[in-house]
Amino acid sequence: MPKISNKGLLMPQSPIRKLVPYAEAAKKKGTKVYHLNIGQPDIKTPKIALDAVKNNRIEVLSYARSEGSEEYREKLSGYYHKNNIKVEASNIIATTGGSEALLFTIGSISDPGDEIIIPEPFYANYNGFSTASGVKVIPVISKIEHNFSLPDIEDFEQLISSKTKAILICNPGNPTGYLYSKDEIKKLKQLVLKHDLFLIADEVYREFTYDGNTHHSVMSETGLEQHAIMIDSVSKRYSMCGARIGCIVSKNSEFINTALKFAQARLSPPTYALIASEAALDTPQGYFNEVIDEYVERRNTLITELNKIEGVKVANPKGAFYCIAELPVDDTDNFARWMLEEFHYQNETLMVAPASGFYSTKGEGKNQVRIAYVLNKQELIRCATILRIALARYQKQDC
Repeated sequence: MPKISNKGLLMPQSPIRKLVPYAEAAKKKGTKVYHLNIGQPDIKTPKIALDAVKNNRIEVLSYARSEGSEEYREKLSGYYHKNNIKVEASNIIATTGGSEALLFTIGSISDPGDEIIIPEPFYANYNGFSTASGVKVIPVISKIEHNFSLPDIEDFEQLISSKTKAILICNPGNPTGYLYSKDEIKKLKQLVLKHDLFLIADEVYREFTYDGNTHHSVMSETGLEQHAIMIDSVSKRYSMCGARIGCIVSKNSEFINTALKFAQARLSPPTYALIASEAALDTPQGYFNEVIDEYVERRNTLITELNKIEGVKVANPKGAFYCIAELPVDDTDNFARWMLEEFHYQNETLMVAPASGFYSTKGEGKNQVRIAYVLNKQELIRCATILRIALARYQKQDC
């Protein structure tokens, strides 16, 4: 019988999606499942983006340019300029989602056996992207007690070796919701310049910052022109997850030219999605103001309700729309599956993402879950009630 590759066998399952069969089985039994497991916003996509696709007069749906249309990249550079990110269209490659942007980036800067240092917990697919490229993730642990702030620079420096190619951060963070300060970005800047590394920043949640805090992009730091690589996407900003349009941004021309070869190999990003994404750039600021206000209220509601549950510890996110909660259970993989297979309260249950999949250090995050507060406030209150009752029943059966 033919054998599957070692790379294939090592590819991790998604902690966000691996419980889907159990959720579907629960729904078939008539149980309502609240999805707290995935960052799929319920915010409406801007009408201007949908209309651009609906009303277009294309007669032949042809390939786009491999790097994305010049019109889109020019308009996107204008958006970045408004956000104090001074880049040109030539610094941008449009990709099929932020996921492809990360795959192209890792493929362009590293060879099999190389290493990338990432503060954990981190977006679970970083493990998968690295495995697909034969690259090793070297984790540096951030702590819930410190709200998942940047670990000490000394912790990073002692992990740097001849195989280290980059440091990768997500800012604001998925799954933690942590927003890096300007001082933290400058510390990372000094470190990558000292050791001649790339600094990759996944900034897809840039718009989602709270409590008067400001997002600081690696692309705004002078002196990092040859070292900074930014990953971006329309998925969360415009609630367009299904469009699958992201981008790579860098002023390092050698890197961009290399990434373009990967883009050419997959031909082009989807044409209709590029049209929608270009139109979305005309979304008025009022849209974002309303969305941010809504997420602040959702965050406040969720954190308040979780803090009422005995034994639960939760970090307070300053950006994105996720939080990490520590639960009074030994293994949240088992607990999350149990909630879908064996538990319901008034014919309702929850689907959460076990946090162990957001770590690469074995044994870390076993008692944590990631919760996406992408439901309305009343549903979040209901979810907290269901979680409280589920924990009580689960702990009782373990006694």
